[in-house]
Amino acid sequence: MDSDFLFYTIIGILVIQYLMDTILDYLNTKHFLKEIPEELQDIFDAADYQKAQEYHRENYRLGLLKDGISLAVILLFLVFGGFGFVDNFVREYTDNGILQALGFFGILALGSSIVSLPLSYYQTFFIEEKYGFNKTTKATFWLDILKSGLLSMLLGGGLLALVIWFLEWAGVNFWLYIWLIAMVFMVSLNLFYSKLLVPLFNKQTPLEAGDLKMAIENYAKKVGFDLKNIFVIDGSKRSTKANAYFSGFGKQKRVTLYDTLIKDLNEEEIVAVLAHEVGHYKRKHIVFNMFASIALTGIMLYILSVFINYPQLSLSIGVQEESYHAGLLAFFLLYSPISIVTGLLMNHLSRKFEFQADDYAKNTFASNPLISSLKKLSKNNLSNLTPHPAYVFVHYSHPPLIERIKNLKA
Repeated sequence: MDSDFLFYTIIGILVIQYLMDTILDYLNTKHFLKEIPEELQDIFDAADYQKAQEYHRENYRLGLLKDGISLAVILLFLVFGGFGFVDNFVREYTDNGILQALGFFGILALGSSIVSLPLSYYQTFFIEEKYGFNKTTKATFWLDILKSGLLSMLLGGGLLALVIWFLEWAGVNFWLYIWLIAMVFMVSLNLFYSKLLVPLFNKQTPLEAGDLKMAIENYAKKVGFDLKNIFVIDGSKRSTKANAYFSGFGKQKRVTLYDTLIKDLNEEEIVAVLAHEVGHYKRKHIVFNMFASIALTGIMLYILSVFINYPQLSLSIGVQEESYHAGLLAFFLLYSPISIVTGLLMNHLSRKFEFQADDYAKNTFASNPLISSLKKLSKNNLSNLTPHPAYVFVHYSHPPLIERIKNLKA
């Protein structure tokens, strides 16, 4: 395979992926016009349903603009030598492979942020604001961007530097060392995400003593679930949308409830949502997902090790000199079809796990409070109640609401 063949393959992958995503988005948006199933007709009144349709149409149009700009920028860089220009610019300042890689990806990341920032700003302060979701101040918005950028520089830049260093030192066996580091990072992230990263963006406080905490503790005791860490996160700082999640395992496990969830749901419904999260833990979904991610990372790194030393790989994106950093970029562009396939598999398993967690909540607590909580959350989030099956198959990590309710009633 020569570099020209890889060049046109990359362009083909980008265009086909864009067309597939555009078609799926179109089908999903049109499917929203279908009649609401009988089981869900008590969620929206006519005015709210019209509001939900308008909300999704505006996000659909913004998504088209985002995807179109992203594709256009990448194609322009490929066709007119943008990546080669950035590579030459970095090479003028350093001969060090690690610094070249950091500079190359740093400039591309900065350019990507500059292009996407206006659209993110519009989505937050125009669309989300218009439909009553946004609670983010402009100061919080810009501070979040600054924090995210610094975090990406530290974690992403550090990992990139290690990849280049191991490539130069260990050759084709570099993937084993990076895989080991990735394992440690993934396990550590699962254990300490809520303790180390979440506080950078949100305030977490232990759930206050009272009827809700007592009800949660009574349920946990009933199912033999050792739960000492129940936290409330200030999700209302940014949005009215509600959520809850489970993180960690062993002594580090904790349940985090959004303050908006506590505001929107009653006590019984919150315990039902918690029972669903406990179901994920009891059915070992968290551990499975972690090991699946580790395995998929190992497969990707091994494939990378097979192709990274081919000069044609790095030259295919229009640089004049072969390099590891150009090869990495070309590889990830070429690897995206495999990522799509593995994503489909993981989404399928995730939807299956959601049914299992719902079953656990139904069997150990009750189905009706979970059904009513799901309906309330769907109403408050202006959710799409009739997603297109093809869109669900590709993008949904959770089953559609109607399927979850039918399963809970079964």
